[in-house]
Amino acid sequence: MRILGIDPGLQVTGFGVIDTQGMRLAYVASGCVRSGRGELAERLATLLAGLREVIAVHRPQQAVIEKVFVNVNPQSTLALGQARGAAICAAVLAGLPVAEYTALQVKKSVVGNGHAKKEQVQHMVRRLLSLPGAPGTDAADALACAICHAHGERLGRLPMRGLRMRRGRLA
Repeated sequence: MRILGIDPGLQVTGFGVIDTQGMRLAYVASGCVRSGRGELAERLATLLAGLREVIAVHRPQQAVIEKVFVNVNPQSTLALGQARGAAICAAVLAGLPVAEYTALQVKKSVVGNGHAKKEQVQHMVRRLLSLPGAPGTDAADALACAICHAHGERLGRLPMRGLRMRRGRLA
């Protein structure tokens, strides 16, 4: 199974592609699609085109994207949601099923701690995929999404049990 993980962002959207075979995970590719500056519509089109190219080149069978929660700045949340929509559209237009996980679920699956720091995620992604160096933070988050999905596929979807909302965030 080839899985595409996506860490959405309006300026930088990370992607990571892994192959799974039983319990084995193998790194395929990772990187970022950068939208640059300019009008929102153009930036979203850049993200959509970039992710469509990643999908065409690497031919994943499933896509995984991180869910977004409301944060302090509503404008940032809205922009992130629009970038996330462009990423979902890229996957759906390619005929891929799309799974979604919260940041808490991804971190808990990959690091064992839902409140892990970015450096911890990078370190565990590097170890789990036997990479020679740590990927950038956006690519590492995307690879972590793909790893989380691979773990969830083997274990039968990650449960939300025991998680509760506190001030718009999972606690």
